[in-house]
Order: sequence, then C-alpha cells, then structure tokens
Amino acid sequence: MLTALSVVEGGERTMRYFDYEKAAKKAGIPSVKLEVLRQIVRQEFLHDDMMYELHLLRACRAIQQGHVTIDQAIQSERAA
Repeated sequence: MLTALSVVEGGERTMRYFDYEKAAKKAGIPSVKLEVLRQIVRQEFLHDDMMYELHLLRACRAIQQGHVTIDQAIQSERAA
C-alpha cells in the first residue's frame, strides 16, 4: 500500500512517497554520500518525485542488504 508521508523541511511541509532516509540510516549511509546519491538520482528524475524517491529507496535497501556498497551505487548511478 502506498501512502504519502508528510515531512517538515525548512519550515515547510512537503509530501513524500517513500521514507528512503530511514532506509539510508539503517544501511549506515553517511549523510554526505546520501546527498551525492540524491543529486545523481534527481538528475535522472527531474520532474517525477515518486520515481526519484523509489529509486533512492531501492538503492538504500540494496546497500543495506549487502548487494552493493554506497560507493558502488554512486559509481553505477554516475555511469547510467
């Protein structure tokens, strides 16, 4: 079931589709590297917030499950 999350960012409430930040925290991804991954993925999904967040969530889960490292994920996204 898909539910949008309401998150306060910079004093403004925004709608979020997937809690990829929680997955990133569980995976132990440093905030600096998560930001790099965010920027790369955003370039691919400029106008589609749902696909952007889904892609980030799937990458974070793959890192958490040991399929790839954060550095491999970043390298792979850059190559795409």
